[in-house]
Amino acid sequence: RQRAQIDSRVQVHKLCQEAAPRILEDFKPQLMIAIGGGGYVPARILRSFLKQPGSPNIPIQAIGLSLYEALPPSHASGANTPGDVEQLGTKVTRTQWLDLTSLGEMENLVGKRILIVDEVDDTRTTLEYAVKELEKDVELARQKLGGKGEKTVFSVFVLHVRLISPCTIPSRGRILKL
Repeated sequence: RQRAQIDSRVQVHKLCQEAAPRILEDFKPQLMIAIGGGGYVPARILRSFLKQPGSPNIPIQAIGLSLYEALPPSHASGANTPGDVEQLGTKVTRTQWLDLTSLGEMENLVGKRILIVDEVDDTRTTLEYAVKELEKDVELARQKLGGKGEKTVFSVFVLHVRLISPCTIPSRGRILKL
């Protein structure tokens, strides 16, 4: 069991290392937004590989989105026990959004290249939600600036695309250019 955990950490590290040159060449992100909880670790590892000599680290922000819902408790006390299964939900729940105390104002995202990072893509629903909501927030900020400023560009990095078979749960989101 410990060997599987080590292998998966090594695999995450390797996937981030392999993706970094292409991300730098094609996108050059100025900010990363990790979708928690799975996006935190790959974002942090990826940032190490994206670091350019003489340049500061790319800042990482976190947003919390949940598409999974806990099944009814399996313990007689009514409490969920560790390892209880969660099922895929039907609606994205926003549990955390951008930290504007460190970003300043939303206007500071106008004209930036922002990389959204997540670990697993099951249905594209959370990724689609994140992109649409971030685009909406940044466009509102751009309008506050009088419509001035370049358009903010978003891109997505996902470690594992594990789309659930259409016969069980269809992919509800649009396909994002990775």
